Amino acid sequence: MHKVELSYLLSAERGKDALIRNPLMDMLHAVREHGSISKASRELDLSYRHVWGSLKEWEKTLGRELIIWDKGQRARLTEFGEKLLWAERQAQARLAPQIEALRGDIERAFSTAFDDNAHVLTMYASHDAALSALREQTSPRGLHLDIRFMGSVDAIAALNAGRCMMAGFHTLEQPGMASVAAQSYRNLLKPGLHKLIGFAHRSQGLIVAKNNPLRISGLADLKRAGLRYVNRAEGTGTRVLLDELLGQAGMKAADVQGYQSQEPSHTAVAQTIASNAADVGLGIEAAAHEKGLNFVPLVQERYHLVCLKSELPTPPVQALLTELQSPNWQTTLHKLPGYSGELAQSGQVLSLRAMLPWWSYRKPKTSTK
Repeated sequence: MHKVELSYLLSAERGKDALIRNPLMDMLHAVREHGSISKASRELDLSYRHVWGSLKEWEKTLGRELIIWDKGQRARLTEFGEKLLWAERQAQARLAPQIEALRGDIERAFSTAFDDNAHVLTMYASHDAALSALREQTSPRGLHLDIRFMGSVDAIAALNAGRCMMAGFHTLEQPGMASVAAQSYRNLLKPGLHKLIGFAHRSQGLIVAKNNPLRISGLADLKRAGLRYVNRAEGTGTRVLLDELLGQAGMKAADVQGYQSQEPSHTAVAQTIASNAADVGLGIEAAAHEKGLNFVPLVQERYHLVCLKSELPTPPVQALLTELQSPNWQTTLHKLPGYSGELAQSGQVLSLRAMLPWWSYRKPKTSTK
């Protein structure tokens, strides 16, 4: 059985009917109505060569003859050609309401592209509940966030490769020059090239089962025999944070049963624990709250947005900054479990060197002459 593919056209006005157009059906209909390839070509405003060649290609593709070509006789459709037209009329008639609804949905979606007051901002970002809330809040006001969640390292790399306009990642407050965060992000971010934007201040900690039956109270408990940890993928900000915390506690990856496991998001970690496939994982409080789990806070961290300096004055980025500085966004942020609005500096352009003090430059030597 041959398969069907759908396509659409953008035009200033709709056609004379609400059908889904198909060039083969248009050609078959014209040949049947006019009885010749040349008259059908004129009706369709196409060349004879194009119509004749297209019909031959369709016959090859479908494995059936479409036209009876008796010399000196009217060109007419084969039985298969007639059945094709009949089948198309039946399908169009039955599906007309759905076709019209689909056309309307597509037109409404494309209306954004023609609205000068609407903006689309592509963002690759580490998974975050506040970003999802921001996307829902900004869309009705004409700022559409096209967010793809991924690891922090991959998100910044995508920004540098030009695949998105903005990236989202997170770090501890003032991570040091020898920190895992510095090792992970230093070569990806450059003062003068990138601009850092405040977004959210949130709590990260251990997500554990409801009522915390194993009495997990801190990172040291991860060394407990039989305790099943669920991890995030390498390159994610939370994996970077875990390695940072393990190093500070004098622990190794080998101390954690399940360190090699991987889940793509905070929500996935929480779901793994909720389904009793693991006992504990590092994540945000909002994910634990969503799944009805307990949360053991460990650290406060900043969630940063970053863009290229050249993109900062563009309308989508400026619209985002305005939204982040609004009272509405502060209210939304306050309602999210584990998030703080006061320390977030939402929508403020921040000094990369001050917030992430990883770079040091030698002062030029003064001449002694």
